[in-house]
Amino acid sequence: MTVTVRFAPSPTGLLHVGNARIALINWLFAKAHGGYFMLRYDDTDQARSTDEFAEAIGRDLSWLGLEWDKKAWQSQRLDKYEAAADKLKADGRLYACWETPQELDFKRKRQLSRGLPPVYDRAGLHVSAADRAKYEAEGRQPHWRFKLDHKDVAWIDLARGDSHVNCASLSDPVLIRGDGSYLYTLPSVVDDIEFAVSHIIRGEDHVTNSAPQIQLFQALGGEPPAFAHLPLLTDITGAGLSKRLGSRSLADLREQGIEAMAVNSLLAKLGTSDAIEIRGSLEQLVDEFDIGHFSRATPKFDPNELAHLNAKLLHTLTFDQVAPRLAALGLGQADEAFWQAVKPNLAGLADAVQWWPVVAGPIEPVVEDGEFLAQAAALLPDGAWDHDTWAAWTNAVKQATGRKGRMLFHPLRLALTARENGPELKLLLPLIGRDKAQARLSGRVA
Repeated sequence: MTVTVRFAPSPTGLLHVGNARIALINWLFAKAHGGYFMLRYDDTDQARSTDEFAEAIGRDLSWLGLEWDKKAWQSQRLDKYEAAADKLKADGRLYACWETPQELDFKRKRQLSRGLPPVYDRAGLHVSAADRAKYEAEGRQPHWRFKLDHKDVAWIDLARGDSHVNCASLSDPVLIRGDGSYLYTLPSVVDDIEFAVSHIIRGEDHVTNSAPQIQLFQALGGEPPAFAHLPLLTDITGAGLSKRLGSRSLADLREQGIEAMAVNSLLAKLGTSDAIEIRGSLEQLVDEFDIGHFSRATPKFDPNELAHLNAKLLHTLTFDQVAPRLAALGLGQADEAFWQAVKPNLAGLADAVQWWPVVAGPIEPVVEDGEFLAQAAALLPDGAWDHDTWAAWTNAVKQATGRKGRMLFHPLRLALTARENGPELKLLLPLIGRDKAQARLSGRVA
């Protein structure tokens, strides 16, 4: 069997880390099985879907490295859904309902007040020709419901194990709104059949939807795919995420300097028993992937954990890996020595920008003790400087002044870098050079 999965966002907002986790798991599952990953825009909601959001979704997936093998837009396939709807109507599985939203709400409230489940009563199946003519004269447009077989639907869920839903406990789902637009269910099933989707991997909020969808697959002559329903990602407090609110959007993370593989490394393991460690490539995550490792516990996204992973990842990158990106930040003259000096202190790659003036100048030194700095300046060594220069120089200053510890090192760091903390000075000092060091120790901008 050829494995084909799909990530099917509606382009009505920005992707957040919860959406990205589902996309990533689908992509890893496909690649681990030598299969295909499809990006399908579920954009039948024309009132809220925008090209800008669709472009942003594609940009976010590409940033993560989740390139798609196929792509489709539901808005371009309406004829397919109309044909499927006609078949269901002809087979007696799709029927018109004429209630207004207010009437449906009244029915639900009345059932609840009687202690009954708010299941639709199938009144639409019993509308007379006279009543239909009356509704049409009033200008009403019907919505269309899929007539469920009142039976138990069971499947083996790849994440939850044996699963079943008794469809007698469900309302017949609305497939077509009164304005003629399609809800999610019918286009999704039609597409899954046509594109031979073999596995649907999604959030556990869709578990109950799976039973009607399995019946709809069968009614349209399709073979239902395998399902995996994963617990939804929440924030650290347990609150849900929303793409329309921009909760932890990928765009924001990218702007904050988060590395794509830091996001992938975290999201691929959240909700599993696997250790969360930095991985340098998606290929490593594919090799390790096993959908059976996901538990039923709710995974929580901790931005501090992501920041920690991001810093660890940056510290592993070589200069060749970051040189083009440093150049894009305006650091085209940065070299290997600069990168090795500053990378242990970076939380995000853009932080390197703040350290470039320290080595290239100019900066205004912070003079804490002018007399001491003058003594230190007089002891600056001649000749070529390397990583041993800092230790040799500070030992000489220590012998000459009797200072040690913070009293020795803090004034020197302030003068040389204008910062309280930062990269190791044994690495920075050769990059600063004797002339700039001399000037800064003398209190001059250099």
